[in-house]
Amino acid sequence: MAGLMKQWTIDALGAQNLKLTERAIPEAGPGDVLVRTTAISLNFRDKLVLENGMGMPIAFPFVPGSDMAGVVEAVGSGVSRFQPGDRVISVFDPTWIDGQKPGTARHPTSYALGGLNPGVASEYVAFPEGWFVQAPESVDDGEACTLPCAGVTAWYALVEKGRPKAGDRVVVQGTGGVSLFGLQIAKAHGAEVIVTSSNRDKLDRALELGADHGIDRANEDWVERVLEITGDRGADHILELAGGANLGRSLQAVAVQGRISVIGVFEGAEISAPVTPVLLKSPVIQGIGVGHRRALEDLVAAVDRTGLKPVVDARYPFGELSAALAHLDRGAFGKVVIEV
Repeated sequence: MAGLMKQWTIDALGAQNLKLTERAIPEAGPGDVLVRTTAISLNFRDKLVLENGMGMPIAFPFVPGSDMAGVVEAVGSGVSRFQPGDRVISVFDPTWIDGQKPGTARHPTSYALGGLNPGVASEYVAFPEGWFVQAPESVDDGEACTLPCAGVTAWYALVEKGRPKAGDRVVVQGTGGVSLFGLQIAKAHGAEVIVTSSNRDKLDRALELGADHGIDRANEDWVERVLEITGDRGADHILELAGGANLGRSLQAVAVQGRISVIGVFEGAEISAPVTPVLLKSPVIQGIGVGHRRALEDLVAAVDRTGLKPVVDARYPFGELSAALAHLDRGAFGKVVIEV
């Protein structure tokens, strides 16, 4: 396709180095699909990659972003998964299709978009067909683009690994994208959901969304409240979004042989916890590195089947990426989306 497109890039680490550039619209080579981007979803990871590269060998000029929705404009030879006009969303780590995650003990890496693979903050992308799945039909593109990272992270933790059943008690920490997906997915499986937050207004909004209990952790001991709510049984599953020493608090709140999904690093990348509750409670402490393509396809089907609506806090135009990142930094209720 002839013509020029706009694309966000950095030539050095630091969000202050973001600039809107122009380049030729790429072509769909053999096995590729050319997708016109319609919406992009921001993740906390995007902010970290821009700031410090997260330890990855970032190649400049670097295009950020992993989550997008768009429309297939053209397909290269040999493409069988899509045709022009299809609505699609990106796959966070296109090397992880199903089953065990690729990598070794020495090199447990992730070839995610907007990291070791190219990013999506561009008006068009031309990627291999396996880097996309069909978008859900029941939501708009701004909602659909929130599924590849935040949505599938919550789905992979709760459904793929946790296998929730009706009556389970699930604790969701915070009210960001993963948390609100976790709330909705847990409720869809019949669980009783407890949300913790330091923001009373956001707690009230989470209760309106379907949470059974809201705990204001700025003014009460959230662990004690979880134990009170559950009659000292504890939580069957905790989505641990804070990181740092908060893992120790989650161990206090988790049920005997319950599950803690370690997802976030808001309170530090070095987690710490006492060993005694680990030994006495025998919980599963599961690190969650997003999820594979098949889980994303399962989530797409569930969205259409159940009517789950991703929560979008704000939508910004493509030219206001810096403002959208600032909103993310302030703390969003759900997701921050950029419309293209």
